[in-house]
Amino acid sequence: MTKKKTDIKKSSKSTVKKKSTLKELNENLKLEQDKYLRLFAEFENYKRRTSKERIELFKTAGKEILTSLVPVLEDFKRALNQDSDSDNDEGIKLIYNKFNDTLKNQGLIEVEVNIDDVFDPEIHEAISQIPAIDDKQKGKIIDVIQGGYKLGDIIINFPKVVVAQ
Repeated sequence: MTKKKTDIKKSSKSTVKKKSTLKELNENLKLEQDKYLRLFAEFENYKRRTSKERIELFKTAGKEILTSLVPVLEDFKRALNQDSDSDNDEGIKLIYNKFNDTLKNQGLIEVEVNIDDVFDPEIHEAISQIPAIDDKQKGKIIDVIQGGYKLGDIIINFPKVVVAQ
């Protein structure tokens, strides 16, 4: 009878050991699955972030070149706005239009600024302030000195304006 009790005790101890080992293994498995899911999510976020950065890089790849060509475009505009009865005006207009279209095809967009728009320091650069004639003019754009340009959503050249103060 003692042998049976001893065998029962041994088998119950081994069952308890097996259960604790099984429980331990299940906990380890859950920990490893959690680590795997976190690592997978982190990798997916990394792929998404690098893809977004790559797209942004392609959008702004020619930023330096376009920024350096903006003053030439502005000079063309000034030349067209001067009063002259020269026969060369048509030629200058053709060159200007072709140049402007080429820059637009590369992603350069002119920032639209009109007189009497409200001055926004996020979009405009105030190069001068003059006293306002009446209260309605305060904080509004009086004159546009130079146009602004953006490449995609990024402003690369702020429009230079005169503001009523």
